[in-house]
Amino acid sequence: MAASYPDAHSEHPDDWWRSAVIYQVYPRSFADGDGDGTGDLAGVRARLPYLAELGVDAVWFTPWYLSPLADGGYDVADYRTIDPAFGTLAEAEKLIVEARGLGIRTIVDIVPNHVSDQHAWFRAALAAGPGSPERELFHFRPGRGEDGELPPNDWLSQFAGRTWTRTPDGEWYLHLFAPEQPDLNWDHPTVRQEHEDVLRFWFERGVAGVRIDSAALLAKDPGLADVTEGQGPHPYIDRDELHDIYRSWRAVADEYGAVFVGEVWLPDSERFARYLRPDELHTAFNFNFLSCPWDAQRLRRTIDETLAEHAPVGAPATWVLCNHDVTRTVTRYGREDTGFDFAAKSFGTPTDLVLGTRRARAAALLTLALPGAVYLYQGEELGLPECEIPRDRIQDPMHFRSGGTDPGRDGCRVPLPWSRSAPYSGFGSVTEPWLPQPEGWSAYAADRQAADPESMLSLYREALRLRRTAPGFGDGPLHWLPAGPGVLSFARADGLVCMVNLADEPAGVPAGAGVLLTSGPLDDEGRLPRDTAVWLRM
Repeated sequence: MAASYPDAHSEHPDDWWRSAVIYQVYPRSFADGDGDGTGDLAGVRARLPYLAELGVDAVWFTPWYLSPLADGGYDVADYRTIDPAFGTLAEAEKLIVEARGLGIRTIVDIVPNHVSDQHAWFRAALAAGPGSPERELFHFRPGRGEDGELPPNDWLSQFAGRTWTRTPDGEWYLHLFAPEQPDLNWDHPTVRQEHEDVLRFWFERGVAGVRIDSAALLAKDPGLADVTEGQGPHPYIDRDELHDIYRSWRAVADEYGAVFVGEVWLPDSERFARYLRPDELHTAFNFNFLSCPWDAQRLRRTIDETLAEHAPVGAPATWVLCNHDVTRTVTRYGREDTGFDFAAKSFGTPTDLVLGTRRARAAALLTLALPGAVYLYQGEELGLPECEIPRDRIQDPMHFRSGGTDPGRDGCRVPLPWSRSAPYSGFGSVTEPWLPQPEGWSAYAADRQAADPESMLSLYREALRLRRTAPGFGDGPLHWLPAGPGVLSFARADGLVCMVNLADEPAGVPAGAGVLLTSGPLDDEGRLPRDTAVWLRM
């Protein structure tokens, strides 16, 4: 039976975020303005016209704050200072204003679960010693065992390995990620007040929204109990205390008309939806769709489940194919296993990039036709593949903490190619980039693709133009249409239809329908080939 989903639109027509296309910038790898090999804010400012021509509504920046970069900037030493590698606070303020002048809003990344071990608070805690007020801002505990030689509990790190590091004075401190990222104690009022002050700091500089890193991990069991699966609440994932924190944050955001998107990885749809209640987060990332294999039945089920879990709270869905943490789409879709799982990543996985690219083009039209907002990771519009980084150049801590078996996340963070003829593909013309670009990278250059009407960049530009100007796109109703096995077909408002053929045989297109855009050419009989999508107007 075909499922239909109602329009969950807001009463406020200026809720841009409900239908936005938001472009994710990883600053180290976007564009190098000063030629030192590291992307920076000068590079972003110079490329703002490119983003405006692409047609995005907002840009989300992964952390640009002062950081030792032990985890790509997600180890923040000072939220009110731009890291010198990227520029200055004054430059960030100019960027926000210049982007807004081009119709592009700015979203910043906040990392509330932890700070850098170089943060002033943590350095003071180490210096102050056991029992001090400074240590109450974190989770310091004596160890277990006869001489305190064992960690305080059995928690496992998000980056593999244990979550506790012992200090010279014998106490242990908690870090759900790397040892350079000590977890904050969210039961402490100073921690809560500081983060609300940081939100105001950036909202007052014109930031339109905040992406919340690891949003379901902040609150911890006060006793830091061992993990006992299936017996009561998890000691540090998705605890009920989190919702008071986000209600307080929402009150701050509402003062400025700003919005939140949470990084919430949860399998329980009812628990997930709680974060999207009207007085909490505006949106949260839809990771089930991101990790879904290229399979019609699985994709439809994931779309159904996503829309169903958002409907009770009236929140729009967000759709994303990849980000700075996961394997790039054209590579993932060109493999035998087209889903994504951190545990399954390995070196040397066979990939058919021609197949993956064809599927990624179809997935782009599928994603942009779904109700809600879309997040686009830098380079996705260029069809960039995942790169296999030489082992001696890998920087990601996930690789090292896995004992060298996990290739890490650097393969999707390789600096962008801008020019087919410039050194280092136009990323920066003086110094080799911080991560090496593979041979032939200039084939993906933005200037090369801009001149090719059949390129991935041209497809994205036209798709975003239609999404912005033609009726039926963005937030609103979706109704599934009858279709053969392996074919997805759904209607939006105003006669808009999206069809995606994942079957082996070509699929017929409804007679009399006007073709708005295809991810690849129809066959000689006007049918939709395998791994191809089309937008139609009935």
